[in-house]
Amino acid sequence: MTDRTLTATRRPHPAGATVLAVTGELDHHTARELSHVVDEAPFSSDAPVIIDLTGLTYCDSTGLTVLVAAYNHAQQAGTPLVLVGLNADLTRVFRIVGLDQLFSFQPTLEDAVDALRA
Repeated sequence: MTDRTLTATRRPHPAGATVLAVTGELDHHTARELSHVVDEAPFSSDAPVIIDLTGLTYCDSTGLTVLVAAYNHAQQAGTPLVLVGLNADLTRVFRIVGLDQLFSFQPTLEDAVDALRA
């Protein structure tokens, strides 16, 4: 059995957004870590949230559920939410399950910040 690891951190961006950075494998065994960071994030109408998935190497349905929970937090607070850095495999999964209709995507963190300013 391989060790499944995930790192999820929260940091402010100089432009005023909150960045949640996710690195590793997001699955049933590791989703709790991201869920905790999402629950602690300051979702408010004046501070957009960007989830940086550039370092995400794997995501199962449990991980998708945590991301949908983040979307729900953002909707309830009136907070813009953008996902960045999705690899081709994850982009395909989002399209297959229809989550590309729910989320906003940008290729990079700076592209997301620029889109939020527009």
